[in-house]
Amino acid sequence: MKIYSADTWTLEELQEQIADAGRRTVLVPPGSSKQAVLEVFGQVLDFPEYYGVNLDALNDSLHDFADGLSEDGQAPVTLVWQVPAAYRTDRSFGVVCEILQDAEAYSGRDLAIIAVFQQ
Repeated sequence: MKIYSADTWTLEELQEQIADAGRRTVLVPPGSSKQAVLEVFGQVLDFPEYYGVNLDALNDSLHDFADGLSEDGQAPVTLVWQVPAAYRTDRSFGVVCEILQDAEAYSGRDLAIIAVFQQ
């Protein structure tokens, strides 16, 4: 997982670089709490109805999402997760980062993750 400051790269610049690399971009909007972050990932990645909106479910659903990417025959995906400063102080932030890194490693080339730290 790569981490950038919003002061370094705009979302548009990142999306352009991702497209130039032959990848699709999926933007994950910011969430200011653990619950909001889990809900946003579920909505953006179209997790199934039974998604439990908890850290274990995020882990499982990201692995399922990665499996789907390897089978869809399309360009690989880069998730661009917008992370507000307020959420980076939340105790769950580190766990979510570990889950994202694990999903990225699990997927091989099919899934890359960029966290963009906002002010």
